[in-house]
Amino acid sequence: MRFLSSPSTDLTYSDVFLVPSRSEVISRLDVDLSSDDGTGTTIPLVVANMTAVTGKRMVETVARRGGLAVLPQDVPVSVLRDVTAAVKERHVLFETPVTLSAHDTVIDALHLMSKRAHGAVVVVDRDNLSHGGGAGGGLVLGVVRAADCEGVDRFASLESVMRTNIVSVDAADFDAATNDDDRDKALRAAFELLDAAGSDFAPVLRDNRLAGALTRTGALRSTIYRPALDTAGRLRVAVAVGINGDVQGKAAELLAAGADTLVVDTAHGHQRKMFDALRAVRELNPQVPVVAGNVVSADGVRDLVAAGADVVKVGVGPGAMCTTRMMTAVGRPQFSAVLECAAAARELGATVWADGGVRYPRDVALALAAGASQVMIGSWFAGTYESPGDLQVDSSGRQYKESFGMASARAVQNRTQREGAFDRARKGLFEEGISSSRMFLDPARPGVEDLLDLITSGLRSSMTYAGATSLAEFRENAIVGIQSAAGYEEGRPLQQSW
Repeated sequence: MRFLSSPSTDLTYSDVFLVPSRSEVISRLDVDLSSDDGTGTTIPLVVANMTAVTGKRMVETVARRGGLAVLPQDVPVSVLRDVTAAVKERHVLFETPVTLSAHDTVIDALHLMSKRAHGAVVVVDRDNLSHGGGAGGGLVLGVVRAADCEGVDRFASLESVMRTNIVSVDAADFDAATNDDDRDKALRAAFELLDAAGSDFAPVLRDNRLAGALTRTGALRSTIYRPALDTAGRLRVAVAVGINGDVQGKAAELLAAGADTLVVDTAHGHQRKMFDALRAVRELNPQVPVVAGNVVSADGVRDLVAAGADVVKVGVGPGAMCTTRMMTAVGRPQFSAVLECAAAARELGATVWADGGVRYPRDVALALAAGASQVMIGSWFAGTYESPGDLQVDSSGRQYKESFGMASARAVQNRTQREGAFDRARKGLFEEGISSSRMFLDPARPGVEDLLDLITSGLRSSMTYAGATSLAEFRENAIVGIQSAAGYEEGRPLQQSW
C-alpha cells in the first residue's frame, strides 16, 4: 500500500479513500478472499467475542460462509465445550432447521422462527424429535411459516396449521458429489426445484428423514462461499480466554474441546498479565493459531509476538459500544493503528486483525488494504437473527436486539457474578462502555449472511479496482488518498433529490 501524499496526522477510515488502478481482473468472482493467517477462513471476517453478538447460531452460520466467530470468554467452560461440539456436528452445507412436533403450538413456533433467518419450523414426528433445535433425524410431517400462523389461535396445534404438500431436497444428490463442480450442479438443481415450486425453503431428507434445510438464497450462496473447515472437514470454531484466573487450564480444556483458534483477549493487551497469559498458553504447545490483543502500536505488536502471539488484535476505542476514548483519552485512529501494527507484525512473520471501527463495507476494504489479515466486527452483527439475544419489537413495530459493550456494567456484572458482593460493587465503580443499546434489524438485510453478502460484495469490487486477485495483492497494490470531511460527505449517497 502507498499514499498519494504523506499523512501529517493519524487517520481513521473516513479520512482516507482508495484510488483505482489499472486492472486485468475480469469479474468480482475472480478474486480470492481467503486469509493468510493460518485460521483457515475463506473470507476475511471475524465476529467479535461479545456476549450480545456471538453464540452457537452465529458461529455455525458464519463458519458455513467461510468466516470465523469467537465465543466470548465470559461463558462457562462447560457451555463453551457444548457449543463447540454442537457446531462441529453441524452440516457444512445444509442449514440447521428448527424442529417441533405436531402437538406443539403456534405460539411455540412463533417464538422459535426468529432463531433462524429462514423463518420456518419443520414439524417432525414426536417419537423421533431431537431436542436442542438440531436436524433431529425425524420423519418430516410438514412445515410451518409465519404466514401460516396469522389469524389463528396461538394455542392451536401445529398439526392444524402446517403445510403438508411441501417440496424437499434429497441429501443423496449432495452425498454423491465428489468435487466442487458436482456440488455446484446439485445446488443449481436444488435452486431450480425451489424456484419452480415457488418456495424459498425446503427440508433436506436422507432416507426420508430430516437431515437439514436449504433455502433458495442459501443454494446460491453455497456456490459463491466456501465454508471454513478444520482438518476433519468440520466447521471451525474460535474461542476467547481472558488473562485472569487459570488461563492455562481453561485454554487446555478449550483445545481438548476442539477450538480451532484461541483468542487471548483484554482491552489493554500491552501489559504484563497478557504476556504471562500468552506464555502459559504457549506452554501447552497449541497446534492452532493464538490471537492476542488489543494494542495500537508497533511496540505492542512486537511484545505480544515475542510472548507467543501468532496474530495480534489491533484497536482501542473504535467500537460502537466502546466509551474508552471519551472516558480515558486512550486509543488511536484505527486506519493508522492497523497500518503501523500490520507492518510490524509482518516483519516478525505474524499478522494482525483490525478490531472495531467499521461502519460500512468500505472500512473493511481499507483495513485489509492497510495490512490486516482479517477484520473483526461486533455491533454491526448484533442486529441480526443469528445473534444470541431475543428478538424484540419497539412501539413502531421495528425489530431489534439489545447489545452492550464488554466493559459495561452489564458485562462486568456477568463476568463477576461468582465473586462476593463487595468485590462486585467495587469493580462496578470502574465500568466503561454502553450497557444497553438497541441494534435494529435492517428489514432488507436481517440475517448475518445478508451482511456478509453486502461486505464481501464491496470488498470484491475494491479488489478489482486495485487489480488484485488475492488479499496479498490487494495490500501490495492499494493506493490510498487522504480526504477532507467534505470529500467523505461527497461520497455518501443522497437519500432524496437535492
